[in-house]
Amino acid sequence: MSQGTSWVGRIALFVVGALVLGGIGYGFVPRAPRVEVASATRGLLQVTVREEGKTRVKDRYVVSAPVPGFAQRLTLEVGDTVKQGQALLEIQPLRSTLLDPRTRAEAKARVSVDEARLKVAEQRASAAASDATLANTELTRVRELQRKGAGTQGDLDRALAEARAKAALRRSAEFAVEVARHELEGARAAFQYSAPGGAGPQDEAVKVTSPLQAKVLRLVHKSEGAVVAGQDLIELGDPSGLEVEVEVLSADAVRIAPGMRVVFDRWGGADLEGKVRVVEPIGFTRISALGVEEQRVLVIVEIVSPPSEWQALGDGYRVEANFVIWEGADVLQIPNSALFRGGGGWQVYVFREGVAALVSVELGRRNGLFSEITSGLATGDQVVTHPSDQVQDGAAVRLRQ
Repeated sequence: MSQGTSWVGRIALFVVGALVLGGIGYGFVPRAPRVEVASATRGLLQVTVREEGKTRVKDRYVVSAPVPGFAQRLTLEVGDTVKQGQALLEIQPLRSTLLDPRTRAEAKARVSVDEARLKVAEQRASAAASDATLANTELTRVRELQRKGAGTQGDLDRALAEARAKAALRRSAEFAVEVARHELEGARAAFQYSAPGGAGPQDEAVKVTSPLQAKVLRLVHKSEGAVVAGQDLIELGDPSGLEVEVEVLSADAVRIAPGMRVVFDRWGGADLEGKVRVVEPIGFTRISALGVEEQRVLVIVEIVSPPSEWQALGDGYRVEANFVIWEGADVLQIPNSALFRGGGGWQVYVFREGVAALVSVELGRRNGLFSEITSGLATGDQVVTHPSDQVQDGAAVRLRQ
């Protein structure tokens, strides 16, 4: 190898080493951090309480069984329209219990026994009637003899007492006939309705009617079966009259008042307008998804948007309710992500010609995304959002593309 070639290799090696060392050094040279900025703008700012709610029919009626009995199967379906006074179903008298063959044979034998008892009672009543007739005839004869002077007062008294006793026995025998007849009817009824198909008279069924013109919301007791008095059968209501019930935290409920504006969104259509009708004065406990006990209050909201805009909604549909606690039409605001604590208050970094300037600001109203700026910034100022620890006051920064 010649001496010229050796020097060329050394020079090439030196150049490569210099480039590597230069690259390493350049990597350790501090560079300005990249940041994202947002402008301070004027516009609408709303402070809201956001909670999930569900729709419900304002006026709903639960039709219940007026008497105990055997309810027919409901032929109506959810969503059907019923008129006022329309028959919904019939409640028949409770069906008797079916008897096994041995008990049924005993019931049949009891009918025969009661028939024989009735005949015995009728024969005794006939005999008592004959005795009473004979006693009355004897009383008439004794009275005639006494009138002619052939009879004594004692004979008349004895005949009168005998007639009264026989009349009493006659009435007792007639009562015994009535009792035996009723017992026979009961035995016959027990035997007749203890067999399959032995249902009671159909004209004794009670018709349950609709109290108003409405739609069927829920079928509580659809299939036929025995019901007790007061048992729920069917739920009716008018879906065209909807309202929204929202469970809010009690800490938020104290800021909500009747008449407050509400905006409904995320229900599947355009935003709807609502108005708070009532804030219920009683709270209740709910367990959150994280297992935390929360005190909540039920707020009822009317939908004030035209019905044509929400006619697709039904009973029990989910909506997102935004209670507008405060709103301003021309408010200077910046994203909350630009704010951080410092210097005893709130501060931001303002991007000015490639340099981050630390500025203290005073806040007004705030919501989940933006804050009102009452002093410290002007319209159009660009603030650094999500500033990292590398951003310092007066340090150079670069915009992230």
